[in-house]
Amino acid sequence: MRVAIRVRPGSSRTVVGGTHADRLVVAVSARAVDGAATQAALDALARALGLRPRQVRLVSGATSRDKLVEVDADEAEVAARLAALRSA
Repeated sequence: MRVAIRVRPGSSRTVVGGTHADRLVVAVSARAVDGAATQAALDALARALGLRPRQVRLVSGATSRDKLVEVDADEAEVAARLAALRSA
């Protein structure tokens, strides 16, 4: 399943929840330097979905705040967790 996310680097804390232009917002404390914010966002998303980090991989948007990620897990379960995160 593919998920569109919006990364907000440099946040005071790491939080997954809410939406921005129909994308799930992932705020991370890491700065957008050498892919640190991207990796932190992937790790945070995996934790929020209750998955292992290797089950979440970047598909596109390595240098953009808007990213597309592939989640390798049961689609119905992921969809339910995403719906809860989006409404948070």
